[in-house]
Amino acid sequence: MSDLPSYVTKKMILYFGNDIKRINHALKVYGFSKTIGQLEGLNDNEMLILELASILHDIGIKESERKYNSSAGNYQEIEGPPVAKELLKETDLDDSTIERICFLIGNHHSYNRIDKIDLQILIESDFLVNAYEDNIKISDIEYMKNKYFKTSTGKELLNSIYIK
Repeated sequence: MSDLPSYVTKKMILYFGNDIKRINHALKVYGFSKTIGQLEGLNDNEMLILELASILHDIGIKESERKYNSSAGNYQEIEGPPVAKELLKETDLDDSTIERICFLIGNHHSYNRIDKIDLQILIESDFLVNAYEDNIKISDIEYMKNKYFKTSTGKELLNSIYIK
């Protein structure tokens, strides 16, 4: 497959169906992830993993709502990886790449599990979008920046958008 991010984006959109809110959220997180990843100098393999994980990061929400009547982050982390693995099985990705994508999806709400730059960027990107979508207070945004933002690009974007 020549353009995996586009293929996976289409799979995500078809999976979410008419859930425009979830589709738009995923696309926004993908945009921030791609921007931050490229500006932070990730290599091609790291970028592919980050891009695919960002497109699919909330793919477990439908199952979470069905099973637990909740879209809480901990349920997304449980339900997301199996759905992502199913969506990715038709690609030519190797098992270790799929496992890393699933690890990112399964830990994108677990800030204490950050082990590499790809998960760091996914978490920063998700927060950049959630800060607006969830109407997070400036004081909480500043707290998150100081405690959890590590990339210079993520900090710069957060400051520009929310803190000024």
